[in-house]
Amino acid sequence: MLAPPRVWWKPLGRLEKTWLYIALAWCVFLTAMMPLWFIYGKQNVPVESYRTTPEQHQKATEAFAAKYKVGEETALKIPVVAPPPGDIYMYGKTWSWYPILKLKKGQTYRLHLSSLDLQHGFSLQPSNLNFMVLPHYDYVITLTPSSSGTYSVVCNEYCFVGHHLMVGKIVVQD
Repeated sequence: MLAPPRVWWKPLGRLEKTWLYIALAWCVFLTAMMPLWFIYGKQNVPVESYRTTPEQHQKATEAFAAKYKVGEETALKIPVVAPPPGDIYMYGKTWSWYPILKLKKGQTYRLHLSSLDLQHGFSLQPSNLNFMVLPHYDYVITLTPSSSGTYSVVCNEYCFVGHHLMVGKIVVQD
C-alpha cells in the first residue's frame, strides 16, 4: 500500500488563503486589544501586594477583629466587625473567611487579604469580584461599596475536602 502523495509544496487554494488571512487579522486585532483592555477596562482590580508571613497577617487580622468587634456569628464563632473607613483585614483559612465585615456604603476601605495555609480564591458575589489569595502575600484591594446588602465571599479555588464550606460575608449598610 502506497502513502498518499504529499502536496505541501503546492500553492494554497483561494479558500485556504482567505481563512489564513482572516485568522491572521483576528490574531493581530486581539493582540492589539490586550493592552487596551488593561488600560481602559473597568474590570481590573486596583491592588497592591506585600510580602508577609501567615503568622503576621493572622496577628494583625485578629487584633483588628478584637478592636472593632460588634457581634459574633454564633453558629461559626466568627466575629462580626464594623470598622471605620481605612485599612481593614481578612484572611482565608481552611475552610472559612475571617472575620465578617460590616462596611458603610460610599466609604473607601483598603482590604488587606491573605491566606494562612493554601491557595484560595476570593470571589465576592453578586458583584463578581474575583481574586486569587496566596499565603505569604498581603494583597491590598481598594474598594468603595456602592450598594447596600449582604455579599457572600466564596472560595473559587479548590482547597481540598472542605472547599464547598468556605463561605464568608461582607455586609454593606447605608
